[in-house]
Amino acid sequence: MPASSKEAARRSRHERLRRKVAGTPQRPRLFVKRTLHHIYAGVVDDSRGHTLVSASTRDSSVAEGSKSRTGVDAAKAVGAAIAAKAKAAGVKQVVFDRAGYKYHGRVRALADAAREAGLEF
Repeated sequence: MPASSKEAARRSRHERLRRKVAGTPQRPRLFVKRTLHHIYAGVVDDSRGHTLVSASTRDSSVAEGSKSRTGVDAAKAVGAAIAAKAKAAGVKQVVFDRAGYKYHGRVRALADAAREAGLEF
């Protein structure tokens, strides 16, 4: 299966999920974006279209001390960072948007780390 059709299938799954998952001011949406080299996360209030907080392996504070920016350990660091930033912004509960990715590997590590750091979803 070529990479382009895999990405098209993921986008289709994401569109299907987004029909049901939306962020509100009380429960914003925690989204995940995965690439080959980095992982990104953000908390979005979809009713206003505002990104409240974000974190990624491109942030120097998150990337410090880790030998790789692509693995599960890096995803755990991003999860902990996004939870800390969200709690500082007054967000305690979120809706998790896995963006069509399998709940496995880096996506799961990010979600578990965010839960351990105090976010509820």
